Amino acid sequence: MSNFDHLDLDGHALRLLLAVQEEGSITRAAHRLGVTQSAVSHGLDKLRAIVGDPLFVKSGRGIVATAQAELLARRARTLLEDLRAFSLAAGFEPARLTAQFTVAANDLQRDLLLPALLRRLRAQAPQVSLRIIPSGAPRPELLREGGCDLVITPRPPEAGDLVQKRLFTDRYAVFYDPACRTAPESAEAYLAAEHVTVVYEPRRALDVDQWLAAQGVSRRFVATVPGLGGLGALLRGGDWLATAPSLMARGALRDLAHAPVPVPTPPMPMYAVWHQRHHSDPVHQWLRAQLEAVVGPALVAD
Repeated sequence: MSNFDHLDLDGHALRLLLAVQEEGSITRAAHRLGVTQSAVSHGLDKLRAIVGDPLFVKSGRGIVATAQAELLARRARTLLEDLRAFSLAAGFEPARLTAQFTVAANDLQRDLLLPALLRRLRAQAPQVSLRIIPSGAPRPELLREGGCDLVITPRPPEAGDLVQKRLFTDRYAVFYDPACRTAPESAEAYLAAEHVTVVYEPRRALDVDQWLAAQGVSRRFVATVPGLGGLGALLRGGDWLATAPSLMARGALRDLAHAPVPVPTPPMPMYAVWHQRHHSDPVHQWLRAQLEAVVGPALVAD
């Protein structure tokens, strides 16, 4: 039985446990927390002595949490949320906030919205930082398990404990290398061309590709990539087409030409998604308000 008092635990120890559990690496956890690897190792040794469990074991090149560590991580998330609520009981002041927000976003959302969001957050709360992770085709667990505060996605997970709000709606465009080909001006030209597209893991196609296939539109794909940002490298120097959100012209595909898709395509709405437990949290409400504030200027800026 451990001889340590439960009061030896504090918010920093809980945050360290979560960082190692989510990163699966002491090195990455240290980088995320802004401390040395030895500080993380020392903190883990203290936690192991308190709870009487190894907490993490080696697996390949990384480490994985034990069953006890997974249970403790879930409790730690709840305790940290309670501590934050306790500290805000007298009123929330952004200038006094010290926090790291984890936002999941893919290439379009990351490049279009998150630089402006970081600037806006830091102007009001200089001690705030952003941790940006890929959302892929997001699953409810991304928000349920507490490792992510907010997901920005055109494909919100369907779950009763998640809340979503539409941020904007984009349209699809055809991207191509103008040095190698011209825009397809007809449905026949579009369908006769070869295409590249995105397939998120595990084998989940873009909504537009699923929609076109359901309409009986058949295209020939020469390559797939795991994210929109990878399309440009394939298109440059080739005569292929990629059907992607038009706002990609502001980011990773800015050096390519684009044109309207010569076949009907659906709109592409973009949503912010969060877990219900954060819905009334004043800090999370502030975060969401800052995101909404940068959407309009991001859509009109060149």
